[in-house]
Amino acid sequence: MSKNMENEQEIKEIVIARLKTLPSDKSISIGSEGDFSRETLIEAIENGSDIGKKMIEVEMSFLLSIKEGAFYDE
Repeated sequence: MSKNMENEQEIKEIVIARLKTLPSDKSISIGSEGDFSRETLIEAIENGSDIGKKMIEVEMSFLLSIKEGAFYDE
């Protein structure tokens, strides 16, 4: 497996792990795409669908914002 594929798999695992911390009875709204259950989003990520890719993009953006200190008072 190439390094890029390993990184993509690790990112998927991180996003899935974060989704698993959410209550199973809650849904997540992804803009005009609609509302999705936690399980539906996990499946979408695992299958590499457009919704799964969007969820990865959103989560990675959020995590990078935290890293850059966007949510801390200065």
